[in-house]
Amino acid sequence: MIKKLGAEFFGTFWLVLGGCGAAVLAAGFPGFGIGFLGVALAFGLTVLTMAYAVGHVSGAHFNPAVTVGLAAAGRVGWGIVPGYVVAQVLGGALGAFVLYLIASGKADFATAGGFASNGYGEHSPGGYSLTAALVCEVVMTAMFLVVILGVTHRNAPAGFAPLAIGLALTLIHLISIPVTNTSVNPARSTAVALFADGWAMQQLWLFWLAPLAGGVIGAFVHRFISED
Repeated sequence: MIKKLGAEFFGTFWLVLGGCGAAVLAAGFPGFGIGFLGVALAFGLTVLTMAYAVGHVSGAHFNPAVTVGLAAAGRVGWGIVPGYVVAQVLGGALGAFVLYLIASGKADFATAGGFASNGYGEHSPGGYSLTAALVCEVVMTAMFLVVILGVTHRNAPAGFAPLAIGLALTLIHLISIPVTNTSVNPARSTAVALFADGWAMQQLWLFWLAPLAGGVIGAFVHRFISED
């Protein structure tokens, strides 16, 4: 179990450092910014690479909503959920801390832009409402779990799960960055909120509630359409 928790810790560390790092450091870089497309791809690549690297150790969840969704689907026992979630949150926090150390090395650095935090209302990149953010995060997370559960099914083609999961996360970001800056992962949201302005912590409840609910919904959708 220690090795599994370590894999979840470092996998989530890489997800936050790679995905949020792309958003903070590279998205708007003058003349060469990678934009929404680059950030979406960065998040997908973090999951893809770490799923191949440590998926054989822990299952490569890197996300409390995924862990809860897998438990709801009967793929893992509920007993692992607390340990996995703690490891994911701590790993993500370390990733955000390292990102902060790097980003703050720039003379005009400030967290006023949100430090890649998730938000709604005036803190939504596109000005989307609380209701829109809630629906978006629930649906995106539910579909993420449907993909994860489907491609890791015993009858699915072997060896392609990390690729499909990474591409699914990329697609999710392409859809929802304008709405919430894309969470679908409470550990990711918590990590950067710790270093952002106070509003990020005030709105953090939504980015726990919606992904966890979406994870459970996705589990039930999978169980409805597939036989394990």
